Amino acid sequence: MALQAVLETVECGEQDIVLKVLQIYNQEKSQCFTFEDEEREERKKLAKLLIKFLERELQPSCQVTCLESIRILSRDKSCLGPFSTMETLKLLARHAGIDYTEEQIREIPDLDVILEALKCLCNIVFSSHEAQELAFEARLVVGLTDRIKLYNERNLPHDIKFFDLRLLFLLTALRVDIRQQFAQELRGIGLMTDTLELTLGVKWIDPHEVAAEENSAVPLPRQEAERAMEILKVLFNITYDTSKREVDEEDAALYRHLSALLRHCLMISADGEDRTEEFHSHTVNLLGNLPLKCLDVLLLPKVQPGSLEYLGVNMDAVNVLLDFLDRRLDRGHKLKESLTPVLNLLTESARAHRQTRKFLKTKVLPPLRDVKNRPEVGNLLRNKLVRLMTHIDTDVKHCAAEFLFVLCKESVARFVKYTGYGNAAGLLAARGLMAGGHADGEYSEDEDTDTEEYKEAKPNINPITGRVEEKLPNPMEGMTEEQKEYEAMKLVNMFDKLSRQQVIQPMSVTPEGNLTTLDLASIEDAVQPTDDDRASHDSDLALD
Repeated sequence: MALQAVLETVECGEQDIVLKVLQIYNQEKSQCFTFEDEEREERKKLAKLLIKFLERELQPSCQVTCLESIRILSRDKSCLGPFSTMETLKLLARHAGIDYTEEQIREIPDLDVILEALKCLCNIVFSSHEAQELAFEARLVVGLTDRIKLYNERNLPHDIKFFDLRLLFLLTALRVDIRQQFAQELRGIGLMTDTLELTLGVKWIDPHEVAAEENSAVPLPRQEAERAMEILKVLFNITYDTSKREVDEEDAALYRHLSALLRHCLMISADGEDRTEEFHSHTVNLLGNLPLKCLDVLLLPKVQPGSLEYLGVNMDAVNVLLDFLDRRLDRGHKLKESLTPVLNLLTESARAHRQTRKFLKTKVLPPLRDVKNRPEVGNLLRNKLVRLMTHIDTDVKHCAAEFLFVLCKESVARFVKYTGYGNAAGLLAARGLMAGGHADGEYSEDEDTDTEEYKEAKPNINPITGRVEEKLPNPMEGMTEEQKEYEAMKLVNMFDKLSRQQVIQPMSVTPEGNLTTLDLASIEDAVQPTDDDRASHDSDLALD
């Protein structure tokens, strides 16, 4: 249907006729996500007419159809102006049932109207910067909060709950002021934790352990998994800076309560591998935001038959995180987004909890047996992580190196033993540990255990590559002292040329283990023989 005909019909305002025309228009444009520039002004005019039409007292079916048309037009970023006003936001919020007033929240009885209005708000808030700024003043988050509090009492359909949570996610992701208001004034962390508990359908069997109300082997249904992921995303937004600040006892109790639910999220599956992977990914992201001292909840559940026990501690959750890391390593794409959260989480957990570190070391860095291959060659978890230590992305290689370094109790010698000095050099240079030693971490005094294979091969291992290599012939064998001096000066001159052309920057290691700029003139002076050296050399020749 021609857009001009739609405009003329909406302008006439006859409800039944407008309904039929908009239904046809919506059906034609339902899958339209790109719009022609020639009709831009007509679409803007239609947007204004639809808003004015929606203000009238309409039948629910007509309201839904009108909102569908608004949702379609809101996909066009050039057409967002009429929708990005305080009046429009309040109008849509009223139809969504989240228009906040001091007295009460006005509810629209028709559920289809609520759902369609929520979809419109999601589109507009996501695409319009002006709408995002007005959303705080419109107090949309307050209306959403009041409705979410009633989830336990009212039997709302899944779609309405889902888009409530999706809109809340967008608001807290895009606006810092709304994020702070929801977290602090509206106590959003406690509300979202309770909503997550309700969505998961769990019961508390211990102060810090939950279990499914029904059979725990049954995957979390699709709708519940979708809502749970939206809740996890909202919680991620409002806890983003939590790990960077101190928390009081009340907050720590709240985060431990949340950590117990997140442990349950790790231990269950959703419907299908892809959805389970996504569900666990959001869980890992959120765990990384929580205070480290609250993550001991992951280890608190009692060891049950079938549990993975290490040093008397239940390691089921840690093992799930390790398997999650292994799968992400095999995926091989978007490594920064997919790997750094779980690597950081495991690193900090290992640093804070001795049992976690020792368990992870047995899995990732077992006693060395294969010393014939380079540390980065192979399909073991250690090999995959060592390969990342020379990755082009700085964040990825730093996270991988830091994880292995912590598992080595931040001992340079142990770190080099498992990774090779060449792979370890980046982290050691950044930490000022090129000369060896230990970092400042506090670890137990237990010694590393070596296999017989490693002890036998140790004298022949090249510390740079981390493997046994065939001895190469000495390239200076048979040279006279003058020839050796000539080759040394030739090498110095090559370095000097590359340095002057700024191709390389020669460096040396200070006694403290830090890198410093190398003065090539000092090398040249050191290589040049002194008169005493020449006299000594001549006397040696005379004795012969």
